[in-house]
This record gives sequence, structure tokens and C-alpha cells, in this order.
Amino acid sequence: MSACRAPRRLTGRRRLTLLAAGTALASLTLSACGEGTSGGSSQTRFVQGKNGIARVDAADRQKVPEISGETTTGKPLDLSAYKGKVVVLNVWGSWCGPCIAEAPNFAKVAKDTEDQGVQFVGINTRDNKTQATSFEDQHKMPYPSLFDPTGKLMLRFPKGSLNPQSIPSTIVIDRHGKIAARSLGPLAEDDLRAMLKPLIAEK
Repeated sequence: MSACRAPRRLTGRRRLTLLAAGTALASLTLSACGEGTSGGSSQTRFVQGKNGIARVDAADRQKVPEISGETTTGKPLDLSAYKGKVVVLNVWGSWCGPCIAEAPNFAKVAKDTEDQGVQFVGINTRDNKTQATSFEDQHKMPYPSLFDPTGKLMLRFPKGSLNPQSIPSTIVIDRHGKIAARSLGPLAEDDLRAMLKPLIAEK
């Protein structure tokens, strides 16, 4: 699957209507075509660690937007159902080399932390369901993934929050439904565990 595709020419009112959404999608597309970049605004108030994990103090965290839809296996899923748990939200695609590299780490840590109140959820993007479910079966992913072929769910994150900006991206949501940490790019097992440890300890 090609990561980049030139947009069709639009004219008149339709072009104006889609301009804002197109700009946002183009930003994500560029990140998927090359290296992910860190970002946010001057109001994000995050601390970037040496391992590339950005964190936000509890007082400065923003509420996660509504994230819901259909999973890769056709079941409804609403992220709000997991409030009270630490939620790991991983953006991935079966065509993405770094996603393939980190998949065993996510499968292992998801199983190890399940009894500590941690729920992993994927967002599968720019895929088809056959490729996505084949990837999940191959890597024995023990958690569901929302099917988001056009990237609409990623655009719901508020400006200035720790929003996903590359594929893969990993967002961790605290027990109160607020965005607490983010990593852009693939995560090693030790880094993923380190990302979760302080949030598991929070009450």
C-alpha cells in the first residue's frame, strides 16, 4: 500500500469545505512517509524524556477525545468503557515496518499488565480489514484495535495535547481519562514498561 498519494483536484465550495481536514491529514501522511517528529504547541506543557517519551503532569493533562467505532473484527468499541483503567492507545498499520518490530513487545506487556488495571487498544490505520486481522493473528495481539482506514480518529485529539503524529504512535491515558504520555515511533519492551510504570502507580 502506498503511504503517499497525490490528492484529486477539487473545485468550488467542496474544496473550501475539505481544506482544513486535508491539511491535518497531510501532516499525518508526511509523518507516515518518513521519520516521525515530536511536536505540540507552547501550551502543551510536556516533559520530553531521554528515551523519547513525553509526559504531562497530572494537573496539566487534557481529556482524551471521544474515541469509538468498529474494531478490525467488526465489533463496537468505545474507549470510555475503560475509564478507571490505564489505557495504552497504539496507532499502527500492517504495512509499517516499525509497527511490525514493536508488535511482540506490545503483545507481551499487554498480557503482563492486564491484572494491574491496564487495557491496550490499537488504532489500525490505512489498512484493509483482511491485512489488519492477519497481522493481529500473526503477532498474537491479545487486545482489540479500532479500524480507522482514513485516520479520522487521530484527528480528534485536541490541539496542544500529546496527539499522535506518526505511525506508530503510542498514547497512554490515565485512570481519569486524560492524556498522560506519548511516544512517537516504535517502543522497545523496557521503554514501554517504563512509560506505564508511573501511571499504574497513580490512583
